[in-house]
Amino acid sequence: MKEIKPIAIFRSPFTSKFGVPRQSGLVEELRGEIILEPEYNNPDAIRGLEKFDYLWLIWGFSANKDTRNLTVRPPRLGGNERLGVFATRSPFRPNGLGLSSVRIVSVGEGVIVVSGADLMDGTPIYDIKPYIPYTDCHPEANGGFTEEREWRELTVDIPEDVSKLFSKEQGSALRNTLALDPRPHYHTSEERIYGMPFFDYDIRFQVKGNTLKVIEAKKIKTTLTTDLQETFSF
Repeated sequence: MKEIKPIAIFRSPFTSKFGVPRQSGLVEELRGEIILEPEYNNPDAIRGLEKFDYLWLIWGFSANKDTRNLTVRPPRLGGNERLGVFATRSPFRPNGLGLSSVRIVSVGEGVIVVSGADLMDGTPIYDIKPYIPYTDCHPEANGGFTEEREWRELTVDIPEDVSKLFSKEQGSALRNTLALDPRPHYHTSEERIYGMPFFDYDIRFQVKGNTLKVIEAKKIKTTLTTDLQETFSF
């Protein structure tokens, strides 16, 4: 079998896997860049792509080790019940491949800006395919266990001194990301303080009951270039 190699790298405001939405499309405000590798940085490779609204990305879970476990514990089920790995979208998989549908914001020279991605910064992308509604959309489909348990979002409290660090769009992306509860679902302590990198800040927060309260935002050294910062400024 031919070895697969990345055709692009993803740039994201999330520099670690903690906090990244568990599915694509959950936080539409989140933007990221697909940076084509030099071998594919050619207008011919993306000719016609601007006529589509969405993409499929096939990518690698670069921050996770491949696993041969046959069962996993989906967060949607509280992290306690086990299902077959192939009946879930767990990031811990035999070959560590991810599949995401993202919206195209713009198509430029060697760079595709997208929104709604669930990828961390530096994620290798192995293929890009256009989303085609007449074959890819099945609104009548059964969603299995995802329809059996209601997903309750958290109420998010962000103090003014933290809100003012971000643009309106960035603040909305942060709030909607935190509302999804980025904690591992086996963590239930209300005293524990968590940290989530977002742009060049470490967002410190605590969850009590159904409310997530941001405590502070600590400045950290960013790995994002000036161009990427401008892109993520919407």
